[in-house]
Amino acid sequence: MKLLLIRHGDPDYTIDSLTEKGHREAALLAERIAPMDIKAYYVSPLGRAQKTAEYTLEKAGRTAEVLDWAREFDTLIDDGKGGRRIAWDWLPAEWTAVSEFFDKDRWYEAPIMKSAGMEAGIRRVSDGLDALLERHGYKREGSCYRPISPNEDTIALFCHFGVSCVMLSHLLHVSPMILWHGFIAAPTSVTTLITEERREGIAAFRVTAFGDISHLYKRDEPPAFAGRFCELFSNEDQRHD
Repeated sequence: MKLLLIRHGDPDYTIDSLTEKGHREAALLAERIAPMDIKAYYVSPLGRAQKTAEYTLEKAGRTAEVLDWAREFDTLIDDGKGGRRIAWDWLPAEWTAVSEFFDKDRWYEAPIMKSAGMEAGIRRVSDGLDALLERHGYKREGSCYRPISPNEDTIALFCHFGVSCVMLSHLLHVSPMILWHGFIAAPTSVTTLITEERREGIAAFRVTAFGDISHLYKRDEPPAFAGRFCELFSNEDQRHD
């Protein structure tokens, strides 16, 4: 089985949709995804993901099922200033100082994560993902999956960077803190996972491509900056915090 995690196009968060560039990106993405043999399409309930998916679905003559748990990961942490913030915009010197964050089983036990109810938020996504995979023939058992109906189908999920990292952490047994802070998937990028059944009845997922934007490069469309921070501190026009 093959799982495609597709990030939405360049976002306009003020209206939960796409920028003009995001619409161009989504159209180029559709040229890549629509001709593929996709068993089923799924999409986040948020506007920017749905608008991105529209281009592919219209071109392919298909529809997508909305998965509420695939919305952008919305369990927020205390920002220390009386507000709340997403967990992947933390300064590197701060989050790397907490040893628990590197442990896949202990990272959500840190006080700031406990107070946010992080474990419940993570479980909502992981349970939703496991239910979806079971529908497509792979049932979670322990840390691997049992192929109850092994197949080579491809399913596509249009969603978001933060929640994709939560899914990857569940499938790859890695703390999402490492993925949230150490990786970036550009808008309309495609992350591909495949199952490997090296022993009969035991399957695991493996990443064959992360954040692939070859469809943009093919048409000379530069990647969007959304989700990144400044490459140089002196770059005043790029995001610092």
